[in-house]
Amino acid sequence: MNRDQAIGAFVLVVSIAVLVFYFWLVFLSPPAWQLLTIQITAFLGVGVILVILAWIGYTLATTPTPEPLPELTTETKPEQEEEKKE
Repeated sequence: MNRDQAIGAFVLVVSIAVLVFYFWLVFLSPPAWQLLTIQITAFLGVGVILVILAWIGYTLATTPTPEPLPELTTETKPEQEEEKKE
C-alpha cells in the first residue's frame, strides 16, 4: 500500500467515525446536545456559504476592469494574411 492509499484509507475511516459520532449527537444524545448540534451545523453551513459569497463580492469589487480586446472582423483577417505573404 503506497502513501496515497494509506491517507485515503485514513480519511475514509475518520469520515465514517465522525459520521457515526454526528449521528449519535443528533439522534441519541440528550435533547440539549441535539439542539446545540443542529444549531452549530446550521450556523456553519450558512456561514460558509455567506463567506464564499462575500469573497466573490470582494473579488468583483476590487478586480480592475479588463481592457477591451480589439475587434476582429472578417475584413482584417484576409489583410493580415496578404501582409504575411508579401
